[in-house]
Parts: sequence; structure tokens; C-alpha cells
Amino acid sequence: MLSTEGINLFVAGSRENIDLLLADLRTVPGLADLAPKESFSGEQPFNRMLVKIKKEIIAFGIDGIDPARRPTAKLPARTLKQWLDEGRPVTLLDTRNDYEVRMGTFRGALPARIDHFREFPDAVARLPEELKERPVVMFCTGGIRCEKAGPFMERAGFKHVHQLDGGILKYFEECGGAHYDGECFVFDRRVGVDPSLRETRSVICFNCQMPLTVAEQSDPRYVPDLSCPHCAGPK
Repeated sequence: MLSTEGINLFVAGSRENIDLLLADLRTVPGLADLAPKESFSGEQPFNRMLVKIKKEIIAFGIDGIDPARRPTAKLPARTLKQWLDEGRPVTLLDTRNDYEVRMGTFRGALPARIDHFREFPDAVARLPEELKERPVVMFCTGGIRCEKAGPFMERAGFKHVHQLDGGILKYFEECGGAHYDGECFVFDRRVGVDPSLRETRSVICFNCQMPLTVAEQSDPRYVPDLSCPHCAGPK
């Protein structure tokens, strides 16, 4: 995805070819410090190459948010783990959609309770007023959504906001599964990865497109290519 805001991409290939691509991208003005998040797959996880030119990398719909010029402070993954190891008083805010949170999140994290990222401003309005004076570390899959969410929260009056640099995937890469329960939803054919960045056995419901963990696949309402617990109704 290309935008005046920057570039966001997911790409898979051999080690040699990925290194060549990254070297090429880093010659583009503004991308010299491009820092990828890496995981490994036994097969090609993407169906095709697709390039989109977009007004926003992540649709947010709020004018005046400029993360390139006014970014939120980034918290390295290892620093977050240290804070959690020490038991520091910090609120972890999960900015992802509910179906992603359901598959796994940091222990004790506060979910935004949204179905789409465009709902995030309304979710911020529902947060307790006292959080504006407390340290908040927000996180998402790879850190992209937090580029918008952080500056918005600061504009809304939250004084001690950090965003987890590189998101959950970078945390997995550097810290494993410490303080995290479950897996992480990813937007490709793998569906989910565990804290070792290995593909899990989660699948997508053919009917409603909800991700399903192994436990949910054992539910009698899960019928491959037909239904799942989320679209088949109560037991």
C-alpha cells in the first residue's frame, strides 16, 4: 500500500530475494531506516502481488493526524517486557478489532472493543477519564494502526502514551510469548501465528469469514465450508 503517509507491505520470498528487495526499498527517500518484521513459512502465504495507492495506509477518517511529523513515542519490545516483568503500573491498550483480540492478547490488556479501526475514536471517548493521567502502552499486530491511534489519543488529552514498536509480531520476534496468551491473527493464508512465529492450526470460516481457533473448530456448530459457532447461532 502506497500513500503520501508512507508505505506498508507484506511480501514473501527466498532470503536472497527479500534482502534484494529491502536493499532496493531503502534507496527510496524516507525509507532508509525501513525495519521489517520477519517470520518464516513453509509455503507462499500470499496469492498474488497487489499494489494499491491509498489516501490513508490505514483508514481512520480523522483529519489532522500526522504520525510522520508528530509521532507517538515508541516503546521497544524488550523494554515492554522489562516493564511487565517488573510489574510496573501500566495499561496495555489493544487497538485491534474484536475478532483479532479474541485469538490472543497480552495478559490483562484492555480491548478497544471495536469491529473496525474507524470506530477507534469512539472507543477512546469511552475510556475512563483517569487513564489520561496514567501510562498507556497501545499495541496492534505490526504497529501500523498505532501510528494513527497514538497521536489521536494524545490530541484527546492522554498524557503518557507509548506505542509498542513493531507491534505484537516484533514482540514475538524479540521476546517470545512472555506475558501474552494465545496467538496473533495475521492477514494472510496462515490466519494465525504463535509466539514462536509459527503458523497455527486456526482457520477462517467459509461462511462468515471469522477466524477460528482449534478449540472453536471442535464446536459441533463448526461445519467446514458451511458454518461456525459465530454464524450458526446458539447451541
